[in-house]
Amino acid sequence: KFLSYGKGLLRNSTETPDDEVLSILDQGLNIQLEETEDPQILIVHTHATESYEPFDSATFDVRNSWRDTDNQVNMTAVGDALEKKLQEAGIGVVHDKTQHDYPSYNGAYERSAATIRKYLEKYPSIKIVLDVHRDAILRADDVTVKPVIEINGKKAAQLMIITGCEDGTMNVPNWRENLRFAGAFQNAIEEKYPQLTRPIFFCYRKYNM
Repeated sequence: KFLSYGKGLLRNSTETPDDEVLSILDQGLNIQLEETEDPQILIVHTHATESYEPFDSATFDVRNSWRDTDNQVNMTAVGDALEKKLQEAGIGVVHDKTQHDYPSYNGAYERSAATIRKYLEKYPSIKIVLDVHRDAILRADDVTVKPVIEINGKKAAQLMIITGCEDGTMNVPNWRENLRFAGAFQNAIEEKYPQLTRPIFFCYRKYNM
């Protein structure tokens, strides 16, 4: 089921009542960046080697896993572009380029969690941690969906924000704060670039929240 708030949408896949979810979202942005040179945003990549096809196509080549250790073409390159824009806006940012999913994919989240803790200890000024991935949608064994939208004449990959809920087993005590930030983040994006985001996925999942 989808909930509408502001300019955004949220898919509530939890047992949390819709009115409670909306009341949390209505509280708005809960993080304020400061005028400081200290890092306030950390960019990491649990799955850094996720990559894209090098050209636009109407079909998907299932022979390729689309993973690459070349940081010029994988998710690290996306992080570089994000880092540059944040720096241009005068926002202190740290971009970690560790390939947590190479050579082993298993255990990537445990390794990236250790990286995140290291930076939070080193830079207590960090307020936001963004784990940037490449999206992928499999609707059936033979159907792969490419979620894109056209902005200013150019195709752009849609964004999806995942935020977890506590069910007594997740150990995510600040899930409400995460949800508030996710909602405000998506709303700001949608106000400037309508349909650039897919509905927030609010679920019983724990990554590195």
